[in-house]
Amino acid sequence: MRVGLCGLGDRLSYVAKVMSDLIPGFEIISYADPTPSKLDYMLERKIEMRGYHCLESMLETETLDFLMIGSPNHLHLEQIKLGLKNGLKIFTEKPVVITESETFELLDLIKQYDAADDILVGMVLRYSPLYKDLIASKQNGDLGELVSIEASEHIAPEHGAFFMRDWRRNPAMSGGFMLEKCCHDIDLYQGVVGCRPKRIASFGGRKTFTADNSAQEHLSIYHERKSRWGGTNTVFNDGQLIDNQVAIIEYQDGTNLCFHTNLNVPDEYRHFCVVGTNGMAEGDFVRAHFKVHDAKTSALIKDITYQHDDTISMHYGAEEQMAADWIDHFENGTPLPVSIINALEAGLTAIKIDEARTQNSIIDLTELWERFDSYGLSV
Repeated sequence: MRVGLCGLGDRLSYVAKVMSDLIPGFEIISYADPTPSKLDYMLERKIEMRGYHCLESMLETETLDFLMIGSPNHLHLEQIKLGLKNGLKIFTEKPVVITESETFELLDLIKQYDAADDILVGMVLRYSPLYKDLIASKQNGDLGELVSIEASEHIAPEHGAFFMRDWRRNPAMSGGFMLEKCCHDIDLYQGVVGCRPKRIASFGGRKTFTADNSAQEHLSIYHERKSRWGGTNTVFNDGQLIDNQVAIIEYQDGTNLCFHTNLNVPDEYRHFCVVGTNGMAEGDFVRAHFKVHDAKTSALIKDITYQHDDTISMHYGAEEQMAADWIDHFENGTPLPVSIINALEAGLTAIKIDEARTQNSIIDLTELWERFDSYGLSV
């Protein structure tokens, strides 16, 4: 498989390297990026590629089988379009697109090119061992009918400060924090519930990374992560993202979710508690544990602590499993645990969560999903 990369930054260089190591015949031959920040990283790992200033030039020159897109989010749609026009199988990092209109434009393209199975997405947490165990507990009846979910994604101050200095600080490029970072989590819990949101409300804002706190600018913790393309050294004065937000979701089957995110949590965690009529599943991706209790007896029926190779996986063992699942998909056509349709559903949900926040309203999504389903592409 001849592979070309578009956007040679932190995330794509890492994912491509993992896949090159773990998938036989996965040959990275070229990249397109006018300012490739991770070229040295790839060369140090003995991956030598031909470089191009733009994707069009690479596609005109190279014979590829697979295009991997890891550029800033606002560029994804046009790059996916070029890949489809060239008949390529495509991987795109999350979020796939950044607006409602882009979502429906991509649905048009997927239908036009019959490409629902040809676009892989970087919703990597669906591959994680913890999430697979959660799904298994639901499927085997440990939880019964789902009732409510409490979940969070909290990141440490050095990570939050990175978002305020990186290109992601600009919602016009990233789509905002809920979409850029938390679409993983939104996707996970839509997958657990097994249906889409019916109504959404949200509240949030900026209280930490503001000009009022700029006297802390000199602290080293806020500059631990290096910002690259489009970055700035200012933590407290330039970012446009929220730094705390809650979302309340009512799903179509009546299950409720309360989701909380914060960018300044010293002892970070990524927690969930899924409560059903038969039991409760509680886990944490960061702290690497999973427990299930029976509702009738309060007995602990599952208690798992996870270990994974930190030199391979940045996402709790998910990257290794993603490589294994890709092999099965490429060789046997086996469906992957997350599809482009799942990713677009999660993305739309995140976009609407932010819309509810900015409009100070409860949003009913019934008509949105009717339009989405009119394409005949829902899973």
